[in-house]
Amino acid sequence: MQFLADNFDLLWDAFLTTLWLSFLAGVLALVLGTLLAAARVSPIPPLRGLATFYVEAFRNTPLTVVFFFMIFGLPQIDFILDFFTGAVLSLGLYTAAFVCEAVRSGINAVSAGQAEASRAIGLTFGQSLREVVLPQAFRTVVPPLGNVFIAMVKNSSIAAGFATSELSSLLPRLVNADAGELTAVLLGVVVAYMVITLPLAFAVNRIERRVAILR
Repeated sequence: MQFLADNFDLLWDAFLTTLWLSFLAGVLALVLGTLLAAARVSPIPPLRGLATFYVEAFRNTPLTVVFFFMIFGLPQIDFILDFFTGAVLSLGLYTAAFVCEAVRSGINAVSAGQAEASRAIGLTFGQSLREVVLPQAFRTVVPPLGNVFIAMVKNSSIAAGFATSELSSLLPRLVNADAGELTAVLLGVVVAYMVITLPLAFAVNRIERRVAILR
């Protein structure tokens, strides 16, 4: 524990980096994923095709490959990102594909009659989606979205391999420590991840209950 206390500043900085990385990537994934879901149910075939291609491309590509492309591939065409920005984009763009599918399942769960009724009173497709369909869709996809974001937080550990000083990056830095010290750091990293994911799971559970009451 003394070793852990001596390295608390390092652990704290890594925790804050993971928290900030997860927050920014989560916002990007939620916004982009919702737009992709809207595009996938759009009446415009090219838009549906592009959204489908995006989702299938990212869902079937390992996240490590996405990181490699962002950090090492883009500089080959003179588009250089700092490591943290590249990590946010990699994690956010990748997770957006899964957010899209979760939101799309919620959209499909909304009665078609409600969308038709909204169009009958003069709402455009966009207005109908925004005012009628999406609010109901999000109520049904709280648990799967929560699982997506919890997985995203854990996926942030991949950033450690690309010069981003998040929690998992502490382990190779302390490779010369003895077994007891490494165990302490490992437990500290696990606890730090749980400090992020458990409140998120709790919040998702509370939101799910509240939504169930409002239905």
